[in-house]
Amino acid sequence: MRATGRGQPARRRAGGRGRLAALGLALALLTAACASGGTGTASSSDASPKSANARAAAAEERLAENSLVPLEGPPPTPLLPVTVDSSDGRRVTVRDASRILPLNGGVAEIVFTLGLGDRVVGRDITATFEEAKKLPQVTKAHDVSAESVLSLRPTVVLADTDTGPKEAVQQIREAGIPVVVLDPATKLSDVTARTTRIAAALGVPQAGRALNERMSTELTAARAGVPEGSRPKVAFLYLRGSAAVYLIGGKGSGADSLLAAAGAVDAGTQAGLDRPFTPITTEALAQAQPDVILMMTKGLESVGGLDGLLTIPGIAQTPAGLNRRVVDMEDGVLLGFGPRTPLVIDILVDRIHRDGRAS
Repeated sequence: MRATGRGQPARRRAGGRGRLAALGLALALLTAACASGGTGTASSSDASPKSANARAAAAEERLAENSLVPLEGPPPTPLLPVTVDSSDGRRVTVRDASRILPLNGGVAEIVFTLGLGDRVVGRDITATFEEAKKLPQVTKAHDVSAESVLSLRPTVVLADTDTGPKEAVQQIREAGIPVVVLDPATKLSDVTARTTRIAAALGVPQAGRALNERMSTELTAARAGVPEGSRPKVAFLYLRGSAAVYLIGGKGSGADSLLAAAGAVDAGTQAGLDRPFTPITTEALAQAQPDVILMMTKGLESVGGLDGLLTIPGIAQTPAGLNRRVVDMEDGVLLGFGPRTPLVIDILVDRIHRDGRAS
């Protein structure tokens, strides 16, 4: 991830270096933020530019390592069987959580962070964090292969309403495997709701509550760094240059919720875009007039980086384009809505509130 603008560093490639130092720094900052009683507005001590920058640096170190931090203590023991509601209108009974297969990257992050990673037998293409990389991949271009899933002999599958094709999901279910379907996460509050449902389905509700408490504390600390009175307009662009996909986010994109938490205004929503995504036009950009552009890293790379982005009609004429103010973040993290979301807010708070032009 990187932020283009004077004083904004390029993506760190820290590897495993400094992990303990970064975690220690994050813990110290978190403790200080909690002690200040911050609830989303800045105090004189925890919202200083230096403090926000330090939190962002620690968050970037964590994301550069691309690994998760499970709950403290021994892994929880599932108490089964349990019967839960599935978002496809079914009631599903889970009797065995020894072989878990999450079909969504954010869901997989939750399972691992709950302490159940050693029970996960496969992964979706969007599960890109380090602990999942060696697991067999059961999706291709986001389509699930029923044969690949069944070959792993899962005892429970966690999907969401966007998982498909539907025929593959039905084939898995007809093989006798419990499939718990979850609603997609499109806003910040969905993170805790989804964690609660996943923990319940796997028979570890207490671990779910503990993880939600941890994330709530981290989010409060991250939001405490928002400078008072600063409300930059930020446009989220979803681009895939090779496929000629050029979209601007609006209401319900997911980015709108993250930007609100980071003390920014979603430019697309303010411009009246009432759909999650709308094709980019010069008129839409002129109406949005973003101060900063937010993108996924692969999307920025797909159009040739910052210079390539500025050749797209209308972008160079926005305040963000004129000042070369672009923030990008790794695809699997930005809209993952998993346990690493507080790190995303830490980075957004720091990056989007900075002033300055590209050097």
